[in-house]
Amino acid sequence: MVEARSWQIRWWQDATKAQRATWRYTAAAAVIGLFAAGGAVALAGPWDSGQRAAERAHAAAGPAAGGENHSKHPAGAPPVLAALGEAGGPEAVPPPTGAGLADTLEPLLKDDALGSKPSAAVVDVATGKQLFGSGQGQASTPASTIKPAIAVAALSALGPDHRIPTTVVRGKDGIVLVGGGDPTLTAHAVPTGLGSHTPASLRKLADDTARALKAGGVRKVRLGYDTSRYSGPGRHPIGLNENVALVTPLMADEGRRDDSDHGPADRFTDPARAAADTFASMLRDRGVAVDGDPSAAKADAKAERVAAVESMPLSALVERALTNSDNDIAEALARQTALAKGRPASFAGASEAVTGQLKTLGLPLDGVHIADGSGLDRDDRVSPALLAQVLVRAADPRRPELRPVLTGLPIAGFSGTLRGRYDQDSPGRGVVRAKTGTLTGVNTLAGMAVDADGRLMAFAFMTRGAASGDAAQHSLDRLASAVANCGCR
Repeated sequence: MVEARSWQIRWWQDATKAQRATWRYTAAAAVIGLFAAGGAVALAGPWDSGQRAAERAHAAAGPAAGGENHSKHPAGAPPVLAALGEAGGPEAVPPPTGAGLADTLEPLLKDDALGSKPSAAVVDVATGKQLFGSGQGQASTPASTIKPAIAVAALSALGPDHRIPTTVVRGKDGIVLVGGGDPTLTAHAVPTGLGSHTPASLRKLADDTARALKAGGVRKVRLGYDTSRYSGPGRHPIGLNENVALVTPLMADEGRRDDSDHGPADRFTDPARAAADTFASMLRDRGVAVDGDPSAAKADAKAERVAAVESMPLSALVERALTNSDNDIAEALARQTALAKGRPASFAGASEAVTGQLKTLGLPLDGVHIADGSGLDRDDRVSPALLAQVLVRAADPRRPELRPVLTGLPIAGFSGTLRGRYDQDSPGRGVVRAKTGTLTGVNTLAGMAVDADGRLMAFAFMTRGAASGDAAQHSLDRLASAVANCGCR
């Protein structure tokens, strides 16, 4: 085994730049460099292409794709995998040095396009050691890069297999549609072949409900709808707009008025009532008359269940939230965390629950304030140190339940909110995987990159006060590409 490793390391050291780039690209596309006692762990999972709901400028880049499978190892990846999987061994490729990274990154951080006081953290994932920092403990507005932290909290509290139910129960004088908090419940026809990313279907719920009612001789009902699972205000502090729906436990297709499934869209002012109206229409189409209009109701906790559907597993919800930067799913993840920890499912309760979960995971929380799940609230405060360490925790082989945080990260130049970024000749293209964050004057990027020597690095770069969002994003991409291109010693 030692002889095999020696050959791999010698091959890597003697390889040309082009050969290294090829291996790094294929390795990064198939694995995220997770570590186990005997080597690297491959990651599998569908990838939903799409665009960030909070960032209109990227919404027109293209429709969501049906999911590529990245579960296979590429032939010839062992040189990279050996370096990643056996970090710290006597023949492992050494990590970059702090001085080497500083020489590379500090000039880039001086770019005026990054605004005032950009901050950064770069961590060697194998050891968890921070190798470079500049204002790394400084908490500032993260925008959508808060989403991996929300996802880690939800996965650690609920587990990757958790599913959110939407149910129909018997009421005092009819039936009640009870929302469980699944924003991806869909009223549209569900295509086949989506696997674990198949959303819950309102049509199936109507099918099953009509069948159960008819079996009991019932062909006319009154319909109520229950949104009591969430508490506190549902209106996001930024108000109702095309980037996020009213935060309610009952909605169909994220409260969208059109057929879109990602990006900005006109929303119903009352998504729960809209979903109930649609459900009533579906029941009528299936031969069950609905007496009057649906009305708000509170289901009895012991009410008999008539029918139910369940969301895609939490792992798939996390992947979709991160790849598409989906604000509605992110807000739902925060509230589901609150419910799991016995806190009110409100903005305040979610904040307490998420913060508590991050503390349990031993993450650095100095100056951190979680105001929402989506990152749309400018009162959110996190540090580059936290964002980088969130990704390190997600790569921890002792915490496989957190892996969807990594499989959900967009791929530079190929998927999600990074599809339209990174030029063809960028060294980060295909090897950087990162979560983006954009608000006016705020641009952030946090993710992973396999460096030129095959080490897996976690990074976070944050800016504030940038005059041009496009210029700031380009500079952030240069920083991430520099990490990927660095053998900095």
